[in-house]
Amino acid sequence: MPEVTSAILNIEPIELERVGIAPDALEGEVAVVTGGASNIGLGYARAIARAGGKVVVSDINEAAGAETERVINAENGAGAALFVKCDVTQEEDVKRLAQKAVEKFGKVDVLVNNAMNMRLNGPVLGSSVSDLDQSYAISARGVMLLVKEFVPDMVKRGHGTVTYSGTQFHYCPPMIGGTIYCAGKAAATSLIMSLANEVKGTGVNVFCLTPAGVGRFDPSKMPPPPEGAPKFDPKMFAMPGFEGFIPPEAGGAAMVYCLLNASRLHGSGFIINEVFDAMDFPYPKPETAVRMGGRKLGDMELTMAFCNMGQGFATSNE
Repeated sequence: MPEVTSAILNIEPIELERVGIAPDALEGEVAVVTGGASNIGLGYARAIARAGGKVVVSDINEAAGAETERVINAENGAGAALFVKCDVTQEEDVKRLAQKAVEKFGKVDVLVNNAMNMRLNGPVLGSSVSDLDQSYAISARGVMLLVKEFVPDMVKRGHGTVTYSGTQFHYCPPMIGGTIYCAGKAAATSLIMSLANEVKGTGVNVFCLTPAGVGRFDPSKMPPPPEGAPKFDPKMFAMPGFEGFIPPEAGGAAMVYCLLNASRLHGSGFIINEVFDAMDFPYPKPETAVRMGGRKLGDMELTMAFCNMGQGFATSNE
C-alpha cells in the first residue's frame, strides 16, 4: 500500500492486513459514507476502499471532500472513490448524491450514515431552538432522506447494509457530546433500529455502531464545554487499550469488520470496543483494555429501552 500524505487531512496509514482483513474483503461492494471527509467518517471511507470496496464520499466541505477523493484514489488506484458535495438535510442534494453514485458505480450496497455537526453540543437551557432543529435536520431528517433514497433498491436486490454512527443516549458530564447533539443522534438511532425490523428478512442488514473515543482532535480548537461542565481534559479520554483517542484508521478497520459480519449484527447496537474485542484488535496498550460489552437487550426490551430509565418506582432488591 503506498503511503499517501495530505496537507489538508490529518491521516495515518491504514493497515487492515494486521487485523486479518484481506485487501479484497469488500470487493464488488459500493459504499456511500456521509460526513466522509473528516475524522471517523474519513476513517470509514479509507478503510472500506482499502478492503476493496468502492466509496462515494459525501460531505459539505468541498475542499476536504475533494482531497479525500484524491487520497483514497492514490492509496487504492484510480476510480476507487468519488466525492459528491452534499448537505444531507436537503432532499435535492441527497437525490443528486444517489444519482452521481449510480452513474459512477452502478449501484450502492452500503449506506454509512455518519454526518453530524459536533458543534451542536450545548445544554437545553443554554441552546437555541434552531440548534435543536439543525441537530434533528442532520441526524433524523438526513438519515431518513438517505434511507428512502438508497434502501428500496437494496431491498429489491435482496442485498445491502445500512449503519449509523450512534452516540450516548443523554448528556452526562464530562463526556463529549452535549444535550443537543445527543438528542438528534438518539432520534436517528431510534429510526435506524426501527428500520432493522422493517427490512428484516429482505437481505438488507441494519445496525448501529457507536465510535466512542474515536478522533484525532486538537483540544484547543474544540468548542467550549457547556456552563458548569468540567473543563475538557484529553487525559480523561485515554480509551481502553489506547494511549489517548482511538485513531480514525482503527475505527475504519472496525467498520469493515462489522460490514463483513453484518448479517449476524442485524438489529444490534454496540460500542466500538466490542468490535475490537471480537476482531482481536492488536491494542497498542493491551494491559489497559477492558471489555465494554454488556447484556444485550431482547427485541421487546429494546422497544421499551427509552421508557425504563432511572429508579422510577422500583425498589431495592438488597
